[in-house]
Amino acid sequence: MTNETEIKEKFWKALKSDMTMFLGKAEGEDGHARPMTAQLEDEGFHGNLYSGPIWFFTSVDNGLYQKISDGDRAMAHFTSKGHDVWATVHGSLSTSQDRATIDRLWNRFVAAWYEGKDDPKIALIRLEPENAEIWIDASSIVAGVKMLLGIDPKEDYKDKVAEVSL
Repeated sequence: MTNETEIKEKFWKALKSDMTMFLGKAEGEDGHARPMTAQLEDEGFHGNLYSGPIWFFTSVDNGLYQKISDGDRAMAHFTSKGHDVWATVHGSLSTSQDRATIDRLWNRFVAAWYEGKDDPKIALIRLEPENAEIWIDASSIVAGVKMLLGIDPKEDYKDKVAEVSL
């Protein structure tokens, strides 16, 4: 049996590893999300759980960045590379060009996209996650065998999805 804490732990572990989310405004925009690389701060981790913002490096020229007003509602989607964790995350958005935060989050993967840490176009989008619906893959060999034996696999699945506060 999987509980909500275990589901949240699997989500944060997968996001820290795989990092790509589709991010968009939840209301009043052009109706689509964009793939962006999520940055999580090490200080936000308490064991396998995370509490803190999800940061995205971008440019001041980015269309989404230009459309964000502080407090706008966000919806972000995540699928782990192994396709065993999926999530829809809701929260609020804000933007920043804070140099201290840029310095703190800077890494070689981010560096590949910019002319250096002092590039004047570097900007950040901050997603303050509030809640999510997270799904953990319930399809397995065991579920397949149970189906062959006439056992309902939905019983295994019911503990693999949770609506959680982040």
